[in-house]
Amino acid sequence: MSFLRKLAMHCGLIAACFITTAHAEKADQDKPVVLEAEKVSVNDVQQVYELDGQVLLTKGSILITGDKGNIKVDPEGYEYVDVQGNPESTASFRQRREGPANEFMQGRGQTVTYNAKTELLTLTGDANLKRLHNMQMLDQLNGWKIDYDDVLQRYKVTPPPNAKAEDLPLARSILSPRRKATLEK
Repeated sequence: MSFLRKLAMHCGLIAACFITTAHAEKADQDKPVVLEAEKVSVNDVQQVYELDGQVLLTKGSILITGDKGNIKVDPEGYEYVDVQGNPESTASFRQRREGPANEFMQGRGQTVTYNAKTELLTLTGDANLKRLHNMQMLDQLNGWKIDYDDVLQRYKVTPPPNAKAEDLPLARSILSPRRKATLEK
C-alpha cells in the first residue's frame, strides 16, 4: 500500500475517532463573564476589555487563563476572547462537556482564542488539546495550531506556515479505544 494511501487512511481514522456526541455545556452561553487580572481596562462604548497580568476568565464551566488578553462583545452579546501566555507559561482553556458527567476539554498554547458565537476554540503555538473523563485522558492532540469546532465536533491540527516536509510529523494524536471509553461512561 502506498505511503499516501496509508496516510489518508490514518487521517480518516483519527477524524472518525474524535467524533463524539457530547458538546460544550450549553448552560455556559447564559452565564456572566467574570474577569480577573492585575490590570483591567474597559471601553463600555465599544464593549472591549483589555486584561494584563495573571488573567483569569470564567464563564460558567469555561475557564481561560493567561498573561494578557482582550475580549470584544458584539451587539448580539457574543464574546470573542483572545488570551496570550508569556515565555514562562502558556495560556490555557478548560470547559465541561454536555452529556457524560465529569467530561472536559482542556487545552493550552501560546495563544487561546474562543469565539462564543461559533463555539470555535483555537490554540496556537506548541498547542495541546485533551478530552478528559474523570480526569483520565481519553484523547490528546499536539501541534503548532489546533482548531476545535464544538458545534461540528471537528478537530484540525495545522503545521506552522514555514513548515518543511523534513520536519514531519508536526502533529501527534493519542486516541483511546472508543469501545472502552464508551463502556466506562
